Amino acid sequence: MGYEIGIDVGGTFTDFVVRNGGETFSGKTLTTPSDEATGILNAVAMMAEHFRTDVQTLFRETSSFVLGTTVVTNAILEYAGANTGMITTKGFRDIIELRTGFKEDHFDIRLPAPFPIVPRQKRKGVTERIDSEGKIVFHLDEAEVREAARELKKLGVESVAICFLFSFQNAVHEIRAREIVREELPDAHISISSEVLPQVREFERFSTTLLNAYLSPKLSNYLRRLEARLVESGFGGKLFIKLSNGGVMDLAYCTERGVELIQSGPSGGVTAAIAVGEWSGFKDIIAVDMGGTSYDVCLINDGAPDVGVDSWVNRYRVAAPMIDIHSIGTGGGSIAWIDEGGALRVGPRSASSNPGPACYGRGGKEPTVTDANLILGYLNPGAIGGGKIALDIEAAREAVRTRIAEPLGISVEEAASGIFRISNGAMTNAVRYVSVSRGRDPRDFALMAFGGAGPIHMGVQAKDLGIKTVLVPKNAGVFCALGCLISDFKISKVKSYISRIGQVDLDVLNGIFEDIEREPEALLASAHGVIEVVAQRSIDMRYVGQTHEVTVPIRSRTKRVSDLTLKKTLQDFHDLHAKLYSFKRPEQPVEILSVRSDLIGTRDTMKYRSQPFGSEKPDKARKGTRSASFEGLGYLDVPVYDGTKVTPGNIIAGPSIIEEPATTIVIYPGQEAVLDHYQTYVIESLD
Repeated sequence: MGYEIGIDVGGTFTDFVVRNGGETFSGKTLTTPSDEATGILNAVAMMAEHFRTDVQTLFRETSSFVLGTTVVTNAILEYAGANTGMITTKGFRDIIELRTGFKEDHFDIRLPAPFPIVPRQKRKGVTERIDSEGKIVFHLDEAEVREAARELKKLGVESVAICFLFSFQNAVHEIRAREIVREELPDAHISISSEVLPQVREFERFSTTLLNAYLSPKLSNYLRRLEARLVESGFGGKLFIKLSNGGVMDLAYCTERGVELIQSGPSGGVTAAIAVGEWSGFKDIIAVDMGGTSYDVCLINDGAPDVGVDSWVNRYRVAAPMIDIHSIGTGGGSIAWIDEGGALRVGPRSASSNPGPACYGRGGKEPTVTDANLILGYLNPGAIGGGKIALDIEAAREAVRTRIAEPLGISVEEAASGIFRISNGAMTNAVRYVSVSRGRDPRDFALMAFGGAGPIHMGVQAKDLGIKTVLVPKNAGVFCALGCLISDFKISKVKSYISRIGQVDLDVLNGIFEDIEREPEALLASAHGVIEVVAQRSIDMRYVGQTHEVTVPIRSRTKRVSDLTLKKTLQDFHDLHAKLYSFKRPEQPVEILSVRSDLIGTRDTMKYRSQPFGSEKPDKARKGTRSASFEGLGYLDVPVYDGTKVTPGNIIAGPSIIEEPATTIVIYPGQEAVLDHYQTYVIESLD
């Protein structure tokens, strides 16, 4: 089978997990923002060193390589996408700017207009019209399309979005327009809305298609350059990319669908959280990922993550299916600063990997959360990352002293504690956003903390939220990379079908499912390592008169949707609506707006073997003590354990610290941790 590699490129670290037969090795190295391929190859060199081989031999024996990347996320956050143009139905070129009310928050008078990724002069209207039933009202004026393409060419456009009204009902005009544009701009990327999002609501469809055109060239160039570098180094296997929907796909698929990779990196952590949680017996989880740059939160209910089909990303509407991950700018590298009013703030600006936190000794002068954690005694003052990254506590103290402590007239320790508490408050509020604000009680869930910095802070968040159980996998520091490695292939498809429940034509409905599943099923059936292809179907439903829908899974043992299946789905809709919004109206008519299908190509992915419990005493893992600060108790000498020597069944009482190669775990007073059969620390509150 050879080597199987999962790599996640974050803002600060590049994490990896590699499997060779029954042996798994993981680690992290600093990301190289100027050329991410260098950081990736540095990670591969670490793998080769571990397996006592060279990079060329390891690559030659690699069967699959799965990558999670933030290149698409960064492109939209930094407005660094392609020079993009738009061709649309005449009279509708301003929909992308007018939106559904100009600003996403209609009541915030101070919110400025969003930055237009495609300025008005690059949006061209052409004569054509298709009605809501798919009938042609005005034929496409091909001469106008050709002239629009030539004008965009003069403006240096390298990518074009073609978005016509009601093209989801009849795509003939968009398909012909693409042919004409390709003749005039043969090297340009072209996205058409009937393929990107064949769904009702023109603003959401136009916005998603425009973003796809804006992001795909950047992604394509990045992946092609990376592939070339890997091939130069001897790689001959299959390269796959992590998608926002939780699956993976190959380069040919991903380079045309940049909008489907906006959550590429963070989705890997959710995939791993679902798998590891299930192995350890937990299906209701709040997964929190604290890396160097951000803090990402996702709620997992009964083994399935919340999935958003209509989201805002940097003030642009994205209607592509994405694991619903709420992110804030609080990570280990988040910079602490004092605002004009003299208040201490943390983030969202990050020190990233270059120069990084002050304690990294790479020229950073601004204090970060990592510097505060070092001063508070949570981090090893010698080195982290398995000894790979040396830490300079004096540099951390100097940064906190000059930038925070002295201006506020407090001690360095008090300033570090303030940074710690403020960052924890922001993260706790993020957890409340995905739970309490959506009608879920966080106390009904276990909190799974991962990322290099997450397990340091999780105890405070659990206490603030009333959560009794915290889960920390031993490989928490490389969790997103693990998620890449164990992901199945997945393609998400949607098609609008508008009908009241009592008027559904089952032949039409089943025909739509067959149509949207045909091509993905064939594609997945021929994909590398696929065991079987499974379709998970759902329907977007709402009470007549509502403006937004609820996505309801279809529970059926047969592929064909029957009257009985539809009745069960209707009842599920009422129950789900009550769960989400606290009421249901069974007497009111219900309508369908869209049908969805997630096509999953299952792979033979790794699973941890159950390890027998040994001694409860962790004495063999104890490596000494360290002075660490705990709220209300001050600095205490607490035991420090070598995580590589902690074995299943070991019980570790707080306060204490466990140092794993890729993360540090702080067990707080009133907590007790046990390493379970599947290499996950289960930390329970004793209060």
